[in-house]
Amino acid sequence: MTTDAAAGTTGTRQSERKVILASSLGTVFEWYDFYLYGLLATIISAQFFSGVNETTGFIFALAAFAAGFAVRPFGALVFGRIGDLVGRKNTFLVTMGLMGASTFLVGVLPSYTSIGVASPILLVLLRLVQGLALGGEYGGAATYVAEHAPEGKRGLFTSFIQTTATLGLFAALGVVIAIRSIIGEAAFADWGWRIPFLISVILLGVSLWIRLQLEESPVFKQMKEEGTTSKAPLTEAFGRWENLKWVIVALFGAVAGQAVVWYSGQFYALFFLEKTLKVDGATANILIAIALALGTPFFIFFGWLSDKVGRKPIILAGCVLAAITYFPAFQMLTAAANPAMAKAQAGAAVSVTADPGACAFQFDPVGKNKFESTGCDIAKSALAKAGVSYTSHVRDRPAGRPAHVRIGERVLIAPEPWRLAESERAGAVEAFRGELAAATAGAGYPVKADPAVINKPLVVAILFYLVLLVTMVYGPIAALLVELFPSRIRYTAMSLPYHIGNGWFGGFLPTAAFAMVAATGDIYYGLWYPVVVAVLTVIIGLLFLPETFRRSIHQ
Repeated sequence: MTTDAAAGTTGTRQSERKVILASSLGTVFEWYDFYLYGLLATIISAQFFSGVNETTGFIFALAAFAAGFAVRPFGALVFGRIGDLVGRKNTFLVTMGLMGASTFLVGVLPSYTSIGVASPILLVLLRLVQGLALGGEYGGAATYVAEHAPEGKRGLFTSFIQTTATLGLFAALGVVIAIRSIIGEAAFADWGWRIPFLISVILLGVSLWIRLQLEESPVFKQMKEEGTTSKAPLTEAFGRWENLKWVIVALFGAVAGQAVVWYSGQFYALFFLEKTLKVDGATANILIAIALALGTPFFIFFGWLSDKVGRKPIILAGCVLAAITYFPAFQMLTAAANPAMAKAQAGAAVSVTADPGACAFQFDPVGKNKFESTGCDIAKSALAKAGVSYTSHVRDRPAGRPAHVRIGERVLIAPEPWRLAESERAGAVEAFRGELAAATAGAGYPVKADPAVINKPLVVAILFYLVLLVTMVYGPIAALLVELFPSRIRYTAMSLPYHIGNGWFGGFLPTAAFAMVAATGDIYYGLWYPVVVAVLTVIIGLLFLPETFRRSIHQ
């Protein structure tokens, strides 16, 4: 009896480990595919959006990155419904095939110089397919693992699924860093960036094999045997107020804040290092990879802790810390990663003073505006291209007076094209840009970060702190969502708030934040986006979000 019991316990544990391993590894590979694009946004901007100005091209590249997130809720609806109707396992296989195929095709897609505007259009279409696939993946993996977990350990078990996003990003970073090191930066920017996308076909084969080893969830099998599965999961989840209200509470009281903290700590931080602080791509990738390696075990720690103290206090505490510390943390990151820039900002602040009616929003959705119609536009465009942070004083200048740029004590008057003969305009604009570049360089503003003076231990420490906040909010979120909804509609109901939160609030964060920076000139202004959303989540979560860690999921 004792031997049989021990053997049964050992078999159960092996089965549990197999479920976690198979589900997690498959999901890691999907995240690897999805995140390659984000890591290579700067290169993709040059390859597929080279027909527009540099600032607009980068924002377009981020918008294409966000397009994959935009359709995730629709993937959640489509595949969530399938998962609740026909099972968790088979849905995995469909989403994996879509993700792998679309990722491979990005690697063979011709650039803008080869096929023109068709190139970015095809790129966006492939990102949309990736987003649909990922929209069906996460809810299934989290539900599948949670329904295998013993009572009192769902936070711990599902925390392994929570590591998969970071491990996928880490795997993508590792591949990108290795290829960059082997072939060199110039070759990587030219053609080597395609290799990480192409080798995903190997990962696809491995992932499909792993998923084929799994059996169906015991909770779903029981519902199937008893005939209690939902016949209309979409209607039941979103057409009945008793379920819909928890979808809304989950979105605004937990997932929205979790999403902005996650994407700020992992993606916005990387873009900020590379695009704003001018740290070279290889160095930025290595620094954030180290921080991710150090921080990843804390997903499991906070998942385990949520089984002891609850999901809600850990998630909301992470949102509070993010709202309080983001501005000082990113300012410290500037000082550590590009001390010359921080010193110049402190000693020779830049400001633009102009007529309020003469300043355009520095983003061109058509991609053809060079911002040369007014002195204000010329000045702000030149500063944005140079990556120089500035403040605007658009109400301090009488209408009709020329715009001027103050760099410390030095003042430069921007040319007003409408005052000049047409034959003089191009020369005047170019001369001003040259004068402005010389003035900012003279004030200490660097063209790029000096690798020799980057305080790498401090940069890693700051990035680790940002990742630690990610682990706080993300580690317990799967268990919370699984426990919040009935088993018959769980896949559908939990997937929608998760993917609206992470797909929209989180996925659009880099695009929105950099557009806010471009509009204001303040390199830290984009941080208001995650701070405001995090505060909103804390308020709604405290008032309406229930604690779920002692609930049974057999309901």
